[in-house]
Amino acid sequence: MTLSSAYTSTAPAEVRFNATVTSAASYFYGTRTHCTHEEFTAQSPAGPIDVIDNVALAPRVPVRCGDRVEVQGEMVHDPGKMPIVHWTHRDPNGKHVDGFIRLRGRLYA
Repeated sequence: MTLSSAYTSTAPAEVRFNATVTSAASYFYGTRTHCTHEEFTAQSPAGPIDVIDNVALAPRVPVRCGDRVEVQGEMVHDPGKMPIVHWTHRDPNGKHVDGFIRLRGRLYA
């Protein structure tokens, strides 16, 4: 599915896109996963996106506002909020498509 189609849809979709980081990274503890996650917002060609990465499974990504990133993951929607892209890391159980974040030529997965 294209990024713009996934952005306007309500169904989860695998996406891969380039974007510009618009916020510094922040960290939170996932109540469902019981792991620390990194979160930052980015402006994609389709619109703003909230990128969430499980840093128990992938290294932290040292993003700064204005950085260009390439992201692969699963886009999901929460009504009234910007779309979220998660699964930006490998799946240790091998049941989900592996994702990544690429920053300055380095792959974080």
